[in-house]
Amino acid sequence: MRAELVIRGGLVVDGLGTPGRIADVAVTGGRIVAVGPDLEGERVVDARGRVVAPGFFDMHTHYDAQVFWDPGLTSSCWHGVTSVVAGNCGFSLAPTRPAQRQAMVRTLQAVEDMSEKMLDAGIDWRFETFGEYLALIEDRGTILNYGCYVGHSPVRLFVMGDAGYEREATDAEIARMREVVAESMRAGALGFASSFSANHRGDRGLPVPSRNGTKEEFVALASVLGELGYGAVSYAPGVPVSWRDSYAIQPAIGRPLSWTPMLTTYPERDYRQMMKTHAEGLARGADVHPQITCLPLKLQFRMDNPYYFRTVPIFLELLGHPPSEFPRFYRDPKWRAEAVRQVPDVKPPVVWEKFVVAETKKHAALVGRDVASLAKERGCSEIDVLCDLSLDDDLETRFLVVLSNDEDGPVAELMTQPGAVFGQSDAGAHVAQLCDANMPTELLAYWVRDRKVFTLERAIQKLTSELADFYGIADRGRIVPGAAADLVVFDLETIDPGPLRRVRDLPGDEERLIADQPKGIEHVFVNGVAITQDGRSLVGELASRPGQILRAGGPGANGSAGSSASRMGRSAS
Repeated sequence: MRAELVIRGGLVVDGLGTPGRIADVAVTGGRIVAVGPDLEGERVVDARGRVVAPGFFDMHTHYDAQVFWDPGLTSSCWHGVTSVVAGNCGFSLAPTRPAQRQAMVRTLQAVEDMSEKMLDAGIDWRFETFGEYLALIEDRGTILNYGCYVGHSPVRLFVMGDAGYEREATDAEIARMREVVAESMRAGALGFASSFSANHRGDRGLPVPSRNGTKEEFVALASVLGELGYGAVSYAPGVPVSWRDSYAIQPAIGRPLSWTPMLTTYPERDYRQMMKTHAEGLARGADVHPQITCLPLKLQFRMDNPYYFRTVPIFLELLGHPPSEFPRFYRDPKWRAEAVRQVPDVKPPVVWEKFVVAETKKHAALVGRDVASLAKERGCSEIDVLCDLSLDDDLETRFLVVLSNDEDGPVAELMTQPGAVFGQSDAGAHVAQLCDANMPTELLAYWVRDRKVFTLERAIQKLTSELADFYGIADRGRIVPGAAADLVVFDLETIDPGPLRRVRDLPGDEERLIADQPKGIEHVFVNGVAITQDGRSLVGELASRPGQILRAGGPGANGSAGSSASRMGRSAS
């Protein structure tokens, strides 16, 4: 029988690490029905000279709110991504009672740098439980496949009310939180996520609710997944649960555990020591996966929103005031002197030579200059330079800051170590400061084609089946008969992430950075439906929304990572 669609003559890289081969891929009913030569289809896409791969996964996004107004989940959809996971760091929107809605909005505003105005205008609050949230997303529809963790912070607020922001939980409250996590998993959560990061301060500048939990509380909630036998756990480490703790607590949790991020200088300055500890943990049998990225950690920064410095007490105090009052602090010599004293403690550590003037109205000649050299030239501190330039520009001076992960050798070591997984794009968060949704195209262009750090087959595996298997999603991330037809066709010779540009297209007339001009991405299919065709995005034109809700391997979900994955793998050989 003729298939509905045949992708003909491409180099098929199946996502399982096996060598690529020239073949056709046939699709019917949103599923791959055959892989081989001389297949016939009603519609044929010529992929000769191109790579045909499974659609890419992005395991670390914050699209929990954006999914309501942007079902295409831009910019991810433009870079071959077909499946995303939200709710990272434990900041899912559900479960949330009406009384805690604004607390969650202010948490996302403070932690993930999402505009409160945007969130108030964009979120459809017709839900309280996690199951109701997923059902609402499913009813509205998405263009990409969408999965979500249930988050520790909203679970605390759901059970404890405002006290979740203030204290440890009682045994009875932990027991009720365990029930909520179990209910959320059965309703379709991909896993459980949390944060203990010192960077994560939320409503009223308080530590986010999960940071008031103990290590015992975290293990008690995460181990619900082990008892159910499906799902994955992820967290941002800090106090009281450090990244080192992951290797000791994972066996008690009983499910794959990921911590994020592992960068060249974070959470510790010595990345080789982190790699050594990780290798030792794996050797003891811990199923732990630090999240790494191929991109440098950099952001665009203004002093009317000094997000990077929020772990510094004097800046944290500043953020308790409206931005209209910031200039009086920035003019105060005593405030500046105290900021100079405290800023060396910021994490990741500041490197002033990598703090560059990017945009300025009054000092065009300084664009491209680093703050360290300007301070030396002026005989003042780097904080003085930030404050003086910003005050001259009514706080609209924009600085480009490279924080970590910008040396090729160490980044290559982190990426190629066993057990590390690609995450940390943060797509959907910090939208006015960074856009790392282009991670897959950067990996393929720079680290595969140009630097050859990975083979094409290994890089595709790390962007696809490796991440699907982490969640127990057996029918995605691979090109085999029976798998979902999430596919990307690209030109390895020309693929490139393209530039970033700033647009104002968010609810509340807010701005963001996007990466909407990649090169080399020629066709993208989600469940057999084209969302990019001949290099042109169709996201704004689609009559239907082909994305599906991704669920962990529980009853009625996508299937477990066990026998069905093995069957599909064998049928492709």
